[in-house]
Amino acid sequence: MNNKMKCLILCIVAFSVTRARAQVVAKNLDYYLKQAELTSPVLKDLHNQQRAAGIDSLIIRATGGAQVTASSAGMYAPVTRGYGYDEVLTNGQALEALLNVNYDLLNRKRINNQLEGVKIQSDSIQYAGQLSLFDLQRSVADQYILAYASQQQVGFNRDVVTLLEQEEVLLKKLTRSNIYKQAEYLTFLVTLQQQQLALQQAELQFKNDYATLNYLAGIADTAQVKLADPKLQTDNLVTTPHFFNKRFDIDSLKNSNQKNAVDLNYKPKLGIYANGGYNSSFILQPYKNFGTSVGFTFSVPIYDGHQKKMQYNKLSLAAKTIVNYRDFFSRQQQQQLNLIKQQLEQTDALFPKINEQIRFSKGLIEVDRKLMHTGDLKVADFVIAINNYLAAQNLLRQTQINRLKLINQFNYWNR
Repeated sequence: MNNKMKCLILCIVAFSVTRARAQVVAKNLDYYLKQAELTSPVLKDLHNQQRAAGIDSLIIRATGGAQVTASSAGMYAPVTRGYGYDEVLTNGQALEALLNVNYDLLNRKRINNQLEGVKIQSDSIQYAGQLSLFDLQRSVADQYILAYASQQQVGFNRDVVTLLEQEEVLLKKLTRSNIYKQAEYLTFLVTLQQQQLALQQAELQFKNDYATLNYLAGIADTAQVKLADPKLQTDNLVTTPHFFNKRFDIDSLKNSNQKNAVDLNYKPKLGIYANGGYNSSFILQPYKNFGTSVGFTFSVPIYDGHQKKMQYNKLSLAAKTIVNYRDFFSRQQQQQLNLIKQQLEQTDALFPKINEQIRFSKGLIEVDRKLMHTGDLKVADFVIAINNYLAAQNLLRQTQINRLKLINQFNYWNR
């Protein structure tokens, strides 16, 4: 192979490596949260429901004005050989074609109460949408934390395998020089193979966790990515929850709105109407039967078996139920926040001890490496040092992930 061919092959390899590295895209938690919000069909559904509530308000306002209708009816009752309907009652035939105008004079309070009901419904839908968004964000953040942890595990396992592979080359030379026994070399080789298998398992776990993250966020992406540090923070663990209490406030407003509706149903009702058109039985001068009429309707409830009081009793029971649920939820929420705060404090207390253990384990590995290079250390002791370092690092990562999950939970409930 001449020099030109070698240079060409090296250029192709370098280009392939550079291209593969360029395809690795860095993405952070905010990216997945935004994508999940954009693609969620539940959030789109609730948004459309809120827009529909706005249309309901327009419909209610339209019903508060004058209502104009056109109506027509015709009738023919034949009498054959004296058999048929009594013409005194039916007139034999009739035709009407009318334009009717109706207006309720005392409906302003009812219209306002209905509009208030629609506003409460819109607030309820808005609350449901915000709650769905918070639930979605919590799920995506939890999965992001898992995927990030898997990615960190892959990186750590790869570093360990690289270290062991370097030591394996040296140990093989020392074994051939009879400085170490063949059994010790095989013991070290088994440890290397175990770590290589652990690396493969970690890579597979990361792929699964990352695929699940894309699934939750509604993303169809198979490109290689590098997940950034989630960087979840809390506001000094200050608890200021108020969002979840909104649903109980909305329920109370619904109850009050229904009570007003009951009151309005027992108010007098007054309406006026007018119509004009053609109404004739064709018996006498049908061409003159064009005309108009005006009138009014009035009604007032007097007695219905005390139904109003019964409905008041139902609404009173519903109000007590709302208060009971609100008080119970508030206690649970505060207990949940206090528990998470306690767990966070206990978790933070572990880091100095774990970091100290990692520092000692890493220092021991460095010392053992030097001794092994001179043949003054048993391979089994080096393997033990490696395992201790692995256990300490795994404990650190698991503690970090637990802390991030606790922060995610705290931020969710502290709204």
